[in-house]
Amino acid sequence: MKRRPDRREFLKLAATGLALAGVPAGLLRAAAASPVRKAIPTSGEMLPVIGLGTWRTFNVGSDPQLLAERTEVVRAFFQHGGGLVDCSPMYGSAADTMGYALRKLGTPDSLFSADKVWGPAGGSAREQVARQAQRWGIETFDLMQVHNLSNWRDYLDVLRELKAAGKIRYIGITTSHGRRHREFEQVMASEDIDFAQLTYNITHREAEERLLPLARERGIAVIANRPYDGGALIKGLKRREQVPQWAVEECGSSTWADFLLKFIISHPAVSCAIPATTRVDHLNENMRAGRKPLPSPRCRQRMIEFIESL
Repeated sequence: MKRRPDRREFLKLAATGLALAGVPAGLLRAAAASPVRKAIPTSGEMLPVIGLGTWRTFNVGSDPQLLAERTEVVRAFFQHGGGLVDCSPMYGSAADTMGYALRKLGTPDSLFSADKVWGPAGGSAREQVARQAQRWGIETFDLMQVHNLSNWRDYLDVLRELKAAGKIRYIGITTSHGRRHREFEQVMASEDIDFAQLTYNITHREAEERLLPLARERGIAVIANRPYDGGALIKGLKRREQVPQWAVEECGSSTWADFLLKFIISHPAVSCAIPATTRVDHLNENMRAGRKPLPSPRCRQRMIEFIESL
């Protein structure tokens, strides 16, 4: 079996690739700095606070150019010290694209593989886990989630069995777009899960009311999806405004990626945000947001007031 490169080897190879692609040396040095990590409550394992989403962006089929471009995004992600990559059978060819990238780059030790089981995907939960693992080209998933609470009672039972057998390491549930929060809360309160994935960003803060406090109470790690509201949020800000100077000085936010992502990951209940992108330059911005300093509670409130004033 082909040996996986260790983290040092992988970073050296990735840095070489980025240098060849014309990434400035200063950026490479900044990328080599350690990202902020938070502990997964059920284990204490440390997870980088910026992950990589694949919804829409990695659904590229067999197009050679697009596969090569997404591979460079993955290369840059791990070069920055990235960990969690989130996928789903709902995301078309995204799992195949991730598998393609890992075959080209090797699978770094830092990868924290997260996928989902989903009723409409067909097959049993066990079959879906095996199929997704084959598409990624990995043997064991770090995290397997029940996508949008689809058949969650039966699926969670199966995922617990797979976890006990060492086939997956963590289990969780997901929702998005603010849907089904009442049922989501009930599952979080009653079921033994490690992760909850939900929509949370500076303009969609409904999760602050009950879900995020419950996650802290129950010791559940939170993955925040749609951090840019599907891209609309950051695109709108870039068209209208410059990052205010107070945000640079008080919150460490020199770009809109910093501003929006640092707001999310500075919430004490949030373990990781998963922005998705097709471009290395945007990936670089995303990953730099996962470094200190993070906004204080006072700064977070000022961020909210600023966005609401626009």
